[in-house]
Amino acid sequence: MNNLELYEAFRAVPETAQKTIKGGRLNGMTDISPMWRIKTLTERFGPCGIGWKYTIDKQWTERGEDEAAAFCNITFCYKWNGEWSEGIQATGGSKFVAAEKGGLYTSDECYKMALTDAISVACKMLGMGADVYWYKDRTKYTAPEPEAKPDPERAQYLKAIAASGIDARLIDASCYKRYKKPLEKLTTEQLAEVAVLMAQSGADNAGA
Repeated sequence: MNNLELYEAFRAVPETAQKTIKGGRLNGMTDISPMWRIKTLTERFGPCGIGWKYTIDKQWTERGEDEAAAFCNITFCYKWNGEWSEGIQATGGSKFVAAEKGGLYTSDECYKMALTDAISVACKMLGMGADVYWYKDRTKYTAPEPEAKPDPERAQYLKAIAASGIDARLIDASCYKRYKKPLEKLTTEQLAEVAVLMAQSGADNAGA
């Protein structure tokens, strides 16, 4: 088969199977529906146990200072052209004891959620959901990016541009024509140039 056949078949995720995570360290990331993965596997290979399957190899918990997490190792296989694939090893994890605002919360579904996570990791090896992962280029294990510090120089130029009195649509059109990008994407140096141009245009319009 074409080496990218499964990757290309699995890469796109419909909007109905995507959910934006709000809050916590995963804020802004995209959660993919586990049932969409199962449906996609079943469409391609057949029902679980006939066209694809997994074995649970190990389940365990690890404790931190205040919290604990559950983990699950699986071996995932799928049937292709009547033959079973080599096993895909995958590990999933989920919080067992989590420190929340109201105190410690113990999950009675931690192993189930760790298993679901492990299946998603195995599916990722086949390219499932690749467009989402590629676009975000982050996982739940990636350290959050530091917040950008406000640039007072940029703010000064933007204020001067706004004070020119020129319609924002005309300013954006001018930026696209000159720099091939909108105002908010300009560098500080480019903003300085636009501020001078808009001030001159504003003065010309006032004198007309």
